[in-house]
Amino acid sequence: MPAQFYILRLRSGQLYVGATTDLQRRWQEHVSGDACRTSKLDPPVAIVYSEEHPTFADARRREAQIKRWSRAKREALVAGDAAALKRLAQSHDHQPRRSP
Repeated sequence: MPAQFYILRLRSGQLYVGATTDLQRRWQEHVSGDACRTSKLDPPVAIVYSEEHPTFADARRREAQIKRWSRAKREALVAGDAAALKRLAQSHDHQPRRSP
């Protein structure tokens, strides 16, 4: 069953990352405050990004990956800024240590 990975912009400006099999239903749950504590306390204002995945498990893996990203990298994804995504990914690449 297809599923979606999604990012919401909350009223505070924060980003909320999630996965679902029905994005419109999940959006309504967030708006009504029935989805989770986060969106109940800080309501969403928009779905700013989504990706379709073949299975819910795939969407959850993508969610877990993005949750480990910095806010700057998530904002670059939302903005569709491939250059910033590449730069931010490279800044965290581990360089081999030089021996003294």
